Amino acid sequence: MIPAALQGQDESYDLLLKGGHVIDPKNEVDGVMDIAIMDGRIASVGSQISAERAKNIAGYYITPGLIDIHAHHFHGTKPNQYLSNSFTALPPDGFTFRAGVTTAVDVGGSGWKNFDLFKEQVIERSQTRILAFINIVGSGMREVVPFEQNLDDMNPKMTAMVANQNPEIAGIKIAHYIGHEWEPYFRAVEAAELTDLPVMVDFGEAEPVLELNYLFQNVLRSGDIYTHTYFGSITGEVGRQSVIDENGILRPGISEAREKGIIFDVGFGGGSFFFDIAVPATNQNFWPHTISTDLHTGSMNGGMKNMLNVVSIFLNLGMNLQEVIKASTWTPAQVILREDLGHLSVGAEADVAVLICMRAILDFRIPAN
Repeated sequence: MIPAALQGQDESYDLLLKGGHVIDPKNEVDGVMDIAIMDGRIASVGSQISAERAKNIAGYYITPGLIDIHAHHFHGTKPNQYLSNSFTALPPDGFTFRAGVTTAVDVGGSGWKNFDLFKEQVIERSQTRILAFINIVGSGMREVVPFEQNLDDMNPKMTAMVANQNPEIAGIKIAHYIGHEWEPYFRAVEAAELTDLPVMVDFGEAEPVLELNYLFQNVLRSGDIYTHTYFGSITGEVGRQSVIDENGILRPGISEAREKGIIFDVGFGGGSFFFDIAVPATNQNFWPHTISTDLHTGSMNGGMKNMLNVVSIFLNLGMNLQEVIKASTWTPAQVILREDLGHLSVGAEADVAVLICMRAILDFRIPAN
């Protein structure tokens, strides 16, 4: 039952956001509304809510706090450790809220051997809600070579044990594997099956490339995530096979993968998004399910910038505003099995972004009591 303070009109709310254009895809809200907040929760959504304390945001957009499901926040001071307790990853609060992001998922920075350090050092010290996809490699994303190539350090049982002990873990990550073996991907799926969590795949490199269709049809399951969707080799000679062929046509099996339930994520990154793949793919209505950044020091200083810049790119490619907000809020919440997030339902935690021209002017997460 919702307490009285969360029900009615004319309350002395903690905060009233008045007159903004609310976009809440889960609840199919798209229009000018007021949002009242009390005790860290959404108390009311409606027209002409009166309260003693109000912030007039007419002309701005109000959305659920954005969810970036591909970021790198295992920041530390260890040299030569790439995205695992080192300098390339970013401390969250300095780079999330200013872009409307209130929840970020570190994907693969930590493995079962060092997740406790990541939790103590980052998750528990951040105002941003930080979740994690734990790496199938026990030492995490320490370096592509040799650490991420070490099959002996890919332990599904230990990975699953740590994931089951920590509710902040939202999935399993496999990334950057070089070679034609499928065993690393199967081990990631095995860990995921022991935890009832999704897998995120950052497909590795091979010469010639591995077939995407095999990955989608024989390895991944419905609900598993393929990131860096608009990246890869069009000719298919070396590296990662792209979703389109040399004629700009979607490869066989791509549409079937979507029908199967494979989730296609942007993961823009510092060099993981090609317009010569994205433009023909989206012209064939191959849109991402989720928009994400692959945030780290390289990408934020390259073409990616931040979450709202990536959102703006997809607006310009042809998604409408409601679609990009859904791909940045409610859909990623469902993908990471956190349906308490990504919406502005009455009674939900007050997790809100206020945007103008795809630039965050106010964003906050008020933890509920």
